[in-house]
Amino acid sequence: MAFDLDNLGVFLAAVDTGSFSAAARALGRVPSAVSMAIANLEAELGLQLFDRSGREPRPTAHAQALLPQARLLVEGVQSLNIHALSLHQGLESVLRLVLVPELMAAAPWHEALRLLSIDYPGLEVRVLSAPQADALAMVQDGRSDLALVFERYGMDPSEKFQEVAQETLVAVLAPHHPLLARMPASGIRDEHLLAERQIVVAGRHADQVDKRIAMSRLQWTTEHPMAALRLVETGLGWAWLPSGFVREPLALGQLVQIPSENFSNSLRLWVDVVWSAGRPLGPAARRFVELLTQGREEVA
Repeated sequence: MAFDLDNLGVFLAAVDTGSFSAAARALGRVPSAVSMAIANLEAELGLQLFDRSGREPRPTAHAQALLPQARLLVEGVQSLNIHALSLHQGLESVLRLVLVPELMAAAPWHEALRLLSIDYPGLEVRVLSAPQADALAMVQDGRSDLALVFERYGMDPSEKFQEVAQETLVAVLAPHHPLLARMPASGIRDEHLLAERQIVVAGRHADQVDKRIAMSRLQWTTEHPMAALRLVETGLGWAWLPSGFVREPLALGQLVQIPSENFSNSLRLWVDVVWSAGRPLGPAARRFVELLTQGREEVA
């Protein structure tokens, strides 16, 4: 075998430093050892890798052709060593993150994961989606390490959390909804909405509905905001939906923001990253929380 990790390092050092003597200094070797290593490599390959006709050896076309893959091999081994060391130091073999669907497209988790992949290039990450109550349950029973959810009422001693962003929910309905036709000139009041069907994004059970947004006596529930959006656009009810989901339908006139008289038609909620108080976070999870906190910003 012509190439091994040692002569790959010598080859790259010679190319990057521009001379065998500079490569020797960078590697902590004598120049003759570098020159001999390159000569032996050329003999085994049957290729001239450096043109020695000038004052300093210059990479030949053969060397330039081999260079990209040589760099990839060395970088791959370096990444493997870093990942092995990280595992030795307690790095998780996989980081599991669950998000409520409303935050899939909006919250600043994408950039945090990108930065995390630089710190831990070998880390496996699994991104899941579940309604809020289900996402929190997945953290508690160990199916997920972290959950990105909306703020909750009160304090749960079984949870730890960090605020990382804000999201705006907007009260919307279809422009052809009958409520608009019979709306008072002053606007819609909360009691007008009580009798109207509300489309609520929630989990599989009725007790998982967030009381801050569940206003109507009659409610249809769905686990995904996109399904809720389609039901509202059809005229089947009104809903609180993330501003990012409704920005385009509002601009196109497919939805209208409810003209309210005695309540705000937008609701700002904190976005929290949550983990179990009973299980310490691993290095990657801690770093991800740190990156989310550093990038804290308003969503939408």
